[in-house]
Amino acid sequence: MTALPLPVLVAAAAVVSAVPLVGWAVFARPPVLAERARENLTRGIALPADRTASGRARPGLGARLVNGLTPRGTVARLDRLASRAGRPVDWPVPKLVAAKLVLVAVAGALGLLVITARGTTLNVLLVVVVTVVAYFVPELLLYSRGQERQEAISLELADTLDQMTIAVEAGLGFESAMARAGKNGKGPLAEELVRTLQDIAVGQPRREAYLALADRTGVPDLRRFIGAVVQADAYGVSIADVLRTQAQEMRLKRRQRAEEKAMQIPVKVIFPLILCILPTLFIVLLGPAVMDMIAAFSG
Repeated sequence: MTALPLPVLVAAAAVVSAVPLVGWAVFARPPVLAERARENLTRGIALPADRTASGRARPGLGARLVNGLTPRGTVARLDRLASRAGRPVDWPVPKLVAAKLVLVAVAGALGLLVITARGTTLNVLLVVVVTVVAYFVPELLLYSRGQERQEAISLELADTLDQMTIAVEAGLGFESAMARAGKNGKGPLAEELVRTLQDIAVGQPRREAYLALADRTGVPDLRRFIGAVVQADAYGVSIADVLRTQAQEMRLKRRQRAEEKAMQIPVKVIFPLILCILPTLFIVLLGPAVMDMIAAFSG
């Protein structure tokens, strides 16, 4: 029996070692609600030495190894992107960090097999590009989901402000109007409003809770609205007037964005028209005439 080449053995070992990590990254589901409740209950309480400041047990050897192989800047960037994406329950930050390492290991192992079979310059460059892209795949997915969530919040903001304006003019307070809008809504903006009210209920100052809402979502329109609310609370301005003005402004901006997208359609249609539709049209219309001309001159 012939021995396998060393690169093949290394690639096989990398793939085999990545399989358990893939299983954990796909099927592990941490008790997110229980962890959040534990963090709120143990805030400010002295904890044993084997626990972290958040009340959870210190990470095990595998988690420490994964964190040690990942730069802190990458973990902070993933945490920020996860916050923009609404922190999906199935994909917490530790699992995303592990997924990045798994994808790099698998891509590198398969690339090593390709280079061993045919080590051309093009294959080496292709393997390097694929490995780099595999490393950034979780971040790209989080960024895409965060963009979709921000667009959904921007679309829902005007209608939500209208509901809050009606509630405030009917005699409710600002937080009661926010609670009603969060209860009646079903999108990401309603979820963020409910979370903000929960932060206030557990003792976070109102100003900090509102600013945290703007930082979590990263939506410019919502940040501007939060800034107006904070200033109105500081200077004693009527919150009903602020809500009415902001709702009108958000409706105007939503209409302007729709008009802008409508104006971009002709420009976006030009390239598919030139590259795909017009050549096919020319072939169908001029093809028979060209064939007849060729047959006439050849005869």
